[in-house]
Amino acid sequence: MRNRIFPLLFLFILTINCKIAIAQYPSKPINIIVPFPAGTASDLVTRILAGEMSQSMGQPILVQNRPGANGAIGAAAVAATHPTAITYCWPQLEQ
Repeated sequence: MRNRIFPLLFLFILTINCKIAIAQYPSKPINIIVPFPAGTASDLVTRILAGEMSQSMGQPILVQNRPGANGAIGAAAVAATHPTAITYCWPQLEQ
């Protein structure tokens, strides 16, 4: 009997902890870096989606443009962010 209760109890506690962790994410502002100039398709789509995401998640989303070197400057900016920051790099949409 004891061998059956402990695994079930462990799964129950694990499930509760996962639900608590998911409910707290994201707990700070989100940064999206677009490695292309303002006004491009990537920038416009990012800003539209960021507005919708901000409303649904209840967290501010900051969109920054870091153009140059065919996206390498923006990618380097994402790589240089603090490990605890929530930062994404938006891909190029146009060819």
